[in-house]
Amino acid sequence: MEFTHKPVMFTETIEALRIDPQGQYIDGTMGGAGHSRAIAQRLTTGRLLAIDQDPDAIAAGGARLASYPQAIVVLGNFSQMGEIARRQGMDRVDGVLLDIGVSSHQLDAPERGFSYHHDAPLDMRMSQRGPSARDLVNDLPQEELSRVIARYGEDRGAQRIAAGICQARQRAPIETTAQLAEIIKSSVPAAVRRGEGHPARKTFQALRIAVNGELDRLREGLEAAAELLAPGGRLAVITFHSLEDRIVKRQMAAWCQGCTCPPDFPVCICGKKPQGRLVYKKGLGPTQKELEENPRARSARLRVFEKGHGESQL
Repeated sequence: MEFTHKPVMFTETIEALRIDPQGQYIDGTMGGAGHSRAIAQRLTTGRLLAIDQDPDAIAAGGARLASYPQAIVVLGNFSQMGEIARRQGMDRVDGVLLDIGVSSHQLDAPERGFSYHHDAPLDMRMSQRGPSARDLVNDLPQEELSRVIARYGEDRGAQRIAAGICQARQRAPIETTAQLAEIIKSSVPAAVRRGEGHPARKTFQALRIAVNGELDRLREGLEAAAELLAPGGRLAVITFHSLEDRIVKRQMAAWCQGCTCPPDFPVCICGKKPQGRLVYKKGLGPTQKELEENPRARSARLRVFEKGHGESQL
C-alpha cells in the first residue's frame, strides 16, 4: 500500500515557518513528505533535515525528496533530533515542524494494526520495532492496563475494559484488532455501545500512545527543538488530541512566561526572562473548508513558538 498522508493546515503551517531560502529546517515527522517537499521547494542554499521513525515513511518520503539536493532523510525519532541534526552539521536551525500522531497511511494500512476498522494483527508500532499492542494487552497486569486506558484514552470505562481484556486473554491470547475491538465492545454498558463513535476508539488510542511512548517523545522533542532553534527561529507543532495539545500549550507558555517569583515579591530574584513569544495566542484550528475536505482534521491544533533574540538557547 502506497504511503499517503494528507497534511493538515498545510498552508498555515508552511506560512508560519517563514521559510528563508538560505535557512536550515527540520521536519521531525516527515511521513509522506508533504510538508517536507514544500519546505525543500522554497530552499536554495538552505537545508532540510527530514526525520521519521517509520521505515515505510522513509522509503516513500525519501523517494519524493530524491530530486531535492537540499533535503537529507534520516530514520529516527524526532525526540533525537538534536543528536541527528548535529551529526549533519546543523547546530542551529531556523525552523522545526512536528506533525504529531498517527498518519493516514498507518491508520489505513490494515497490516499495521492501528485501526479497529480492519481485522489485522494487533501491532500499532510506528517504528515497527519493540513491544507491540499485542504484547501490552496480553502481558500487562490488569491494574496497569486500566491505568494506561484511563490516562491515555481518558476513558471512564477503563476498569471495565481492562477486566474484560484480562478475562478474555485467560481463554486465549488476543491476536487481532477485531478480537480486541469486540472484547472492548462487550465489556462496556449497552448505553456506551449505542453512543456516538466506536467504544474501542479511546482504548486503541491509549494503546497506540503507550506502545510508541508518544507523550514522552513529544516532551523530549519539544526540548530538543527549542535547543536547536536560532534566535528568531520558529517551532510549529500540529496536535490531534487534548493530551498532546496540553503538553505543547504548557511548554510554550512556560517558555514565554519569564519571571516566576511570587506576585508579592518587590523585585525579581529568579532572574528568568521570556525566551520567546507565541505567534498565535490560542493556536489555530482548521478552516471549515478543510473540515469538509478532510474530516480527520477536526481535532487538529497548530501552535507556533518564535524564539527571542535575547537568548542563544533555552
